[in-house]
Amino acid sequence: MSHINKKDYKVSIVGLGYVGLPLAVRFSLKGFDTTCFDISEKRILELLNYEDINNDISYDSLSILNKNSKLTSEVTDIKDCNIFIITVPTPINEDKTPDLNPLKISSELVGSVMKKDSIIIYESTVYPGVTDEICAPILEKKSQLKFNKEFSTGYSPERIVPGDKVNTIEKIKKVVSASNEDALKIVSNIYASIIDAGIHIAPSIKVAEAAKVTENIQRDVNIALMNEMHQLYTSLNISTLDVIDAASTKWNFMKLTPGLVGGHCISIDPYYLMHKSEISGYTPNIMRSARKINDEMGAWILNNFIEFTKSASIDLKSIEITILGYTFKENCSDIRNTKVHDLAIAMKEQGFNIKIWDPFLEKATISYLKKYQIKSFINMPKNVELAFVCVYHDEVKNFLKNYDGTVYDFRKLDQK
Repeated sequence: MSHINKKDYKVSIVGLGYVGLPLAVRFSLKGFDTTCFDISEKRILELLNYEDINNDISYDSLSILNKNSKLTSEVTDIKDCNIFIITVPTPINEDKTPDLNPLKISSELVGSVMKKDSIIIYESTVYPGVTDEICAPILEKKSQLKFNKEFSTGYSPERIVPGDKVNTIEKIKKVVSASNEDALKIVSNIYASIIDAGIHIAPSIKVAEAAKVTENIQRDVNIALMNEMHQLYTSLNISTLDVIDAASTKWNFMKLTPGLVGGHCISIDPYYLMHKSEISGYTPNIMRSARKINDEMGAWILNNFIEFTKSASIDLKSIEITILGYTFKENCSDIRNTKVHDLAIAMKEQGFNIKIWDPFLEKATISYLKKYQIKSFINMPKNVELAFVCVYHDEVKNFLKNYDGTVYDFRKLDQK
């Protein structure tokens, strides 16, 4: 990559969540003129007070951000920027079709202030074609500028894993792409200057868009395979974990364990590509089957738990069940699309007396669970009658080491 003059670029990060905030820190740390924008004034105030409710960014990093960049919820503050990086969520609707509204709204917002020769880079996960077929026309209409003549687009998918303190943003190779060669040179050089692991230049934006959904769909399909095997092996009275330990002695075995598949990526992204597949007339059988298996895993766990209590002569109407872990994955505060919530609601509907312990719970989540008459707490529990393991936080593991009561762990064949 050729050297760039950072003074030529004024960068705006649009959206300061799990993706945008680490990116903003890297740009400000590396000396770019960076304006950090979020529509939530509350979020901006938190960051100005050196607080990150997601617990992903350290106090020192927030100090660098506050010192080297501007944080704002005023759209007029980004009007002088010429590089816009959009990092908003891409959720799904109730019918599991893509919800592109956050992306469309942010494109309208940027389009209302961008000037000639701007480059708008998207990092949000989408299906192939969204950047230039949906977002670019919005930018064009709102700005009255001609696409690929007076402004360009880029796409560089976010690849951050929430809660991972080892594989941080600068250590993950960045896939980059752009709508034309001139823009690609700038996009490549900008990212190469902030990412230590380097970049991979994709031949087109559609390739880069497809690469991101492919990463997550591959994982979703493989976990679905392990979940299906776990259901089979449990019916055969075979320990899935023992099978995995034996199989993983082969060098090319992918060691994954059965589990609840939640979060904002793996459990969401397949629906984006499935939507595009169906529009194009192709039926994505494996993706569809994997999603069905993973979505129904909670129901299987509940049925398996009921069978366990019957065999152990446990009266579910008279015992208090403590669910261990609520977030969508271990050692992470992210509760987006956590499948533990669905499981807890199903248990509550069955009339079970439940409470939830998770050391990563936020006060807002505790208040939210109260709406469902579910008690939850952050501190390590006492007087646990039955421990129902859902998420293996380190603190959960430590609790179980010293706990001699009844434990249900859906991953294990032998319960105690």
